[in-house]
Amino acid sequence: MERDDSVILMGLGVPDPKGIFGTTLGLQERFGSSRVMDIPTAENGVTGVAIGAALTGMRPILTHQRVEFSLLSIEQIINQAAKWCYMTDGKASVPLVIRCIIGRGWGQGPQHSQSLEPIFAHVPGMKVVLPSTASDAKGMLISAVEDNNPVVILEHRWLHETYGEVQAGYFKTDIEKARVVRVGKDLTIVSYSYMLLEVLRAAEVLADYGVEVEVVDLRSIRPVDEETVFSSVAKTGRLLCVDNGWSHLNIGGEIIARVVENKFKDLKSAPKRLGIKDVPIPSTRALANLVYVSQHDILMAVEAQLNTTLNISYKNVVQLDDRPDQNFLGPF
Repeated sequence: MERDDSVILMGLGVPDPKGIFGTTLGLQERFGSSRVMDIPTAENGVTGVAIGAALTGMRPILTHQRVEFSLLSIEQIINQAAKWCYMTDGKASVPLVIRCIIGRGWGQGPQHSQSLEPIFAHVPGMKVVLPSTASDAKGMLISAVEDNNPVVILEHRWLHETYGEVQAGYFKTDIEKARVVRVGKDLTIVSYSYMLLEVLRAAEVLADYGVEVEVVDLRSIRPVDEETVFSSVAKTGRLLCVDNGWSHLNIGGEIIARVVENKFKDLKSAPKRLGIKDVPIPSTRALANLVYVSQHDILMAVEAQLNTTLNISYKNVVQLDDRPDQNFLGPF
């Protein structure tokens, strides 16, 4: 916003005292109410305003405190923002960033705890990214704002409680590239967003039992950096995908399909995907703990992939009780 006066920020609760998990605090005082705006609960209309602003030279950032609120404007996102560049043969573009909060949180219930990233990833004409670290949250946001395509950034609620080293000043992170965050030889685990942290914790447990897993952070689910995934699977011969959302028609299923279609001969065992149980998200902790993927689930899936029993001491494996693990504060 300091570098480019065309960048504006809008969203329900943006100037609120809590400032979207603290991410927008003080911005209205710094840049003024003409560039940092609260919005009414009229998501469809406001998204149309943001698209119109983008078409006339502005670079809006539209923020939703919950991804479900964006569903009220899904026609604008899918039929308008994602289509303008194609329909005008590149003569018009929509440099719009839409930030949405996804994921779990006790008491949020069926309507406010969902990870709906496959909905957006299904649509050509826009990019869809999910940062998992503080550094990516900054670098990917800057890249998204400067991109001439609409970009949907999905931020997991619990990741706002984590921290890590972040480069000072202005820098960009490639929003189309995955990254290998842990090197291993026995099995590739592909994940993203909050579940990446659960995978990394499980990888630490596995290392104590002599299993070296390679962990790939997808970062982007449209486009998908399949080459990074292919390279890892060619090395390990095994693949496990761990999603934030439901298993039915999820991102992991897409990754597995691409690996099977293109690198079938590299596989030593059948790929597997993990996702939350195929039910609406319950509000109670007791039921929620039966729905979400746990570290225990990840460890058992790895044992099955390796066709071995590691005799893991599960008493030391964290069970979350549908609250963030305080050991996940960082750095990552």
